[in-house]
Amino acid sequence: MRDFICSKFNNVEPSGIRKINEKTLEMEREGKKIYHFEVGRPDFDTPKVIKDATIKSIENGDVFYTSNYGIMPLREAVAEKLREDNNLDYSAKEILITAGASEAIFDTYSLILEEGDEILIPNPCWPNYVNAAHIMKAVPVRYSLSEENDFQINFDELEKLVTEKTKAIVIITPSNPIGSMLSKETLENLADFAKKKDILVISDEIYEQIVYGTKKHYSIASFDGMKERTITINGFSKTYSMTGFRLAYIAAPEEYIRVLNIIHQHNTSCATSFVQHAGIAALKEGREGSQEMLNEYKRRRDYIVEKVNSIDGLSLNNPDGAFYAFINIKGVGVSAEEFCNYLLDELCVAVVPGDVFGTAGEGFIRFSYASSYEDIVEGLNRMEKACKHFMNK
Repeated sequence: MRDFICSKFNNVEPSGIRKINEKTLEMEREGKKIYHFEVGRPDFDTPKVIKDATIKSIENGDVFYTSNYGIMPLREAVAEKLREDNNLDYSAKEILITAGASEAIFDTYSLILEEGDEILIPNPCWPNYVNAAHIMKAVPVRYSLSEENDFQINFDELEKLVTEKTKAIVIITPSNPIGSMLSKETLENLADFAKKKDILVISDEIYEQIVYGTKKHYSIASFDGMKERTITINGFSKTYSMTGFRLAYIAAPEEYIRVLNIIHQHNTSCATSFVQHAGIAALKEGREGSQEMLNEYKRRRDYIVEKVNSIDGLSLNNPDGAFYAFINIKGVGVSAEEFCNYLLDELCVAVVPGDVFGTAGEGFIRFSYASSYEDIVEGLNRMEKACKHFMNK
């Protein structure tokens, strides 16, 4: 019998994050206590006002298909949010509601990428952006975000990577997996670069509300001449702890949204009806709960930075946003994979090797602090034991 599986999936890797998560679940079924720092899922409950709005929507009978674009009150609420928070002037007609940011990525790639097109993707980066490019039979071209450069874009490198086949560049700020942010200067330079090279920017801003200290998030679409060449992806999972609700949105010029909606209606139809009403409540009434989460994330981050930098063999740049610590383990003297395997197998601590996110991640591990403060304290104590184990060999 011939092989019926499409060859394009030969280059698509299963999620390295989920591989570790599945192993932890198996260990837990064996009765072991696992300290989870591998998955980027807020450990807070969804704010009550959002859950109440969901229940009320179901009770009101909002259980049917909606417009493929999303219900108009939610699209209007998103447009208002973008005006108030991001200095972005979008109308509701320039907003598409999707079933999570993962769908938004696939829709966006389907819109712009043809076979053989090249797309610039950070290294390291959340793996979905790379694998989705392979599925489209496009070519992911990795640009470096290095610790030595404070994880900013190196435009000399970028200049060498652009070809006539380059269609777009992906940015994630704040970053998954690094927790860094692109500075205003970097974004201004990128805006000039994108206009000069005539490429699109796909701006993933899912962590934009999780920012610490005096740092400020900037939406690149708000810069002069960039609205028409930016596709902004954002959603509700991280800010409002709504990962299971699967609700996100795309903001882009209306001619893009029209075609994006065609793609969306043929693969998803619409985001869940009552979940869309929950999104309205999140935008209008859920900010208080999100501020409490941010305060706790900052408390955890501050502890992690101090503790990690006190452990021989480890170092950590202060994360600007999101809830990830990209810990440098090069001083320990083993690969990220070996270090992570030992942590999980021997000490029941689950973290992700940095090379899951790209070659530039070797020598780092991603530690998600979307976990309790108490677990973080214990997890880092165990990580210190692991460092001593390898360094005393």
